[in-house]
Amino acid sequence: MNRLEQLKKSGNKAFVAYIMAGDGGLDRLKDQVQYLQRVGVTAIEIGIPFSDPVADGPTIEAAGNRALKKGVTLQKVLAELQSWTFEVNIPLLVMTYLNPVLSFGVERFATECSKAGVSGVIIPDLPYEHKQLVQPYVDKEGIKLIQLVTLTTTDARLDAILHEAEGFVYAVTVKGITGSRDEMSQDVKAFMQKVREKSPVPVYAGFGISKSSHVDLLRDDVDGFIVGSAIVEAFNAGEIEVLEPLIHAVTASHSV
Repeated sequence: MNRLEQLKKSGNKAFVAYIMAGDGGLDRLKDQVQYLQRVGVTAIEIGIPFSDPVADGPTIEAAGNRALKKGVTLQKVLAELQSWTFEVNIPLLVMTYLNPVLSFGVERFATECSKAGVSGVIIPDLPYEHKQLVQPYVDKEGIKLIQLVTLTTTDARLDAILHEAEGFVYAVTVKGITGSRDEMSQDVKAFMQKVREKSPVPVYAGFGISKSSHVDLLRDDVDGFIVGSAIVEAFNAGEIEVLEPLIHAVTASHSV
């Protein structure tokens, strides 16, 4: 995850791509990761399908359901990552919910993530106040537990979360679930500025980022962007190339 800190220091922006593991078959995951790495994304967030995805909008929920119908599980995804023989030279993140982690076994989860080369984990329904359910186990493996902050996070709670933030902060741009949106509230700009001023680690905007106009609005206020629904839609439609301009709009150097 040092690469993320280096990008922040250089003034360049990170692009984190989210994909749903097993959408279209688990055998597609390797090709998707290789493609995204080749076109220059900074890191890849690998979603684990779950039957009750409280943070997911319709696009990612539908992708998860398609993967579940193919029998994709947390165990199978981690085994798939461990089987790869090609070099992954960007951080891999696992996004999952707490229930699959508890069912799998938290210590085992951390160990298997480490074997799979995972750098960080994101668990949206794990409250900051209960992060000790997972934190000691991932700490032991050198894996970062990424925290989320939202527009409704109180200042006191925001300060507490940022005080212990590691890897990067996942700053949610909407009051709701994931999904592509046409417009973004100006309130988001002020929120991102506040989070970034206080954060000791890079701040990445996620949820609803799907257009260059979103990037342009927030470029000066965040250290990077997380794009999910738009990528999931493009992979499902076999049109992932249409998002290359968005990736390059983020990662192209704008430093002076």
